[in-house]
Amino acid sequence: MSGETVFSRPQLKRARYAVAAVFCVHGAVTGSFATRIPWIADHTGVGAGQLGLALAFPAIGASVAMPLAGAVSHRLGARTALRGLLVLWTLSLTLPALAPNMVALCAALFVYGATAGMSDVAMNALGVEVENRLDKSIMSGLHGMWSAGALIGSAAGTLAAHLGSDARLHHALAAAALTVLGLVACQGVIDLRSAPDAEAPPRFALPPRSALVIGAIGFCAVFAEGASLDWSAVYLRDVLDTSPGLAAASTTAFALTMAVARLAGDRVIDRFGPVRTVRVGGVAATAGGLLVVSATGPVLALAGFALIGLGVAVVVPLAFAAAGRSGPNPSQAIAGVATITYTSGLIAPSAIGAVADATSLVVSFGVVTALAFGLVVGAGVLRGAGRVPDGERGGASPSPAAAVKD
Repeated sequence: MSGETVFSRPQLKRARYAVAAVFCVHGAVTGSFATRIPWIADHTGVGAGQLGLALAFPAIGASVAMPLAGAVSHRLGARTALRGLLVLWTLSLTLPALAPNMVALCAALFVYGATAGMSDVAMNALGVEVENRLDKSIMSGLHGMWSAGALIGSAAGTLAAHLGSDARLHHALAAAALTVLGLVACQGVIDLRSAPDAEAPPRFALPPRSALVIGAIGFCAVFAEGASLDWSAVYLRDVLDTSPGLAAASTTAFALTMAVARLAGDRVIDRFGPVRTVRVGGVAATAGGLLVVSATGPVLALAGFALIGLGVAVVVPLAFAAAGRSGPNPSQAIAGVATITYTSGLIAPSAIGAVADATSLVVSFGVVTALAFGLVVGAGVLRGAGRVPDGERGGASPSPAAAVKD
């Protein structure tokens, strides 16, 4: 993208709210889909094992397609690319419920994941650009808006499921509404275009080395997130013998602490810097993991899962922000980090199950605790992820805000 375009501060503030709305729409699609998975499984006649295999295809599709996002943005410009990719993503919500069998479901979920991944890269790249130009952290809040959108979408899906509605109708109506909202939101984002003499990025490129290092931190956070979301209720039920209702509360506690922490995270990041924030978060997540594995009752385990959610909440937004500043092609670097984090989210649930089968769930969450401690050790790679306080700045380059007209 061209770094020469200058936007006024009111334009950037409007762009911030517009990108936040895009994140919310993106999350609402995910929430809408997740609540109707049981209906889709019944409709296609797949069993638990087949469903598990089918649900791997969104991550496969995303991993394959995300490296293409940079070339699309270069060719079409940031706003047009985001608009087109977001529409493809919202409309892809209709596909899984229409699948008549296992093969069609896998194909539908591959497309669903591919459009999710490419729009994810495009919106994060724009978010990093707005953050750079405002010279204040906004990425945590943007991802908090994604979580809020997912909660809204899941609430609407839960209501639709409770009313016994056909998921094909539910998803068609949701896709139509979210497509309109997404198009309206995209009107407000800044329109960045590559310089005429800029070299086009390759249509498919491996992530740069810097993205691999940053992605390792994201891997630790997303592994802990995926393990906690998918296995916390099972842990309380099987290890601590709690009631189904109380076991389900662990997932809610985790999701809510993550959403709240992300929405509030930008102020903390601006105050203390990304490195200190992630180190403290890593300490909190490690302490949470230790509470989980040592808990003899549900209260300590619930507190532990809440601490894990609090500790890992801002890591992925900061990883995207750091990737966007790590080289000349932000979309390529963000795509690399996103591919690593998507892969982590894909393997975490099955890895936890495999370790539990070989040993126990307590040992599985010992692994989660060790990865959480990795955030404490590796937080330094996120030094460029936000507005750095004077104590961390060292020889930092001049503020991006210098290019903004008030």
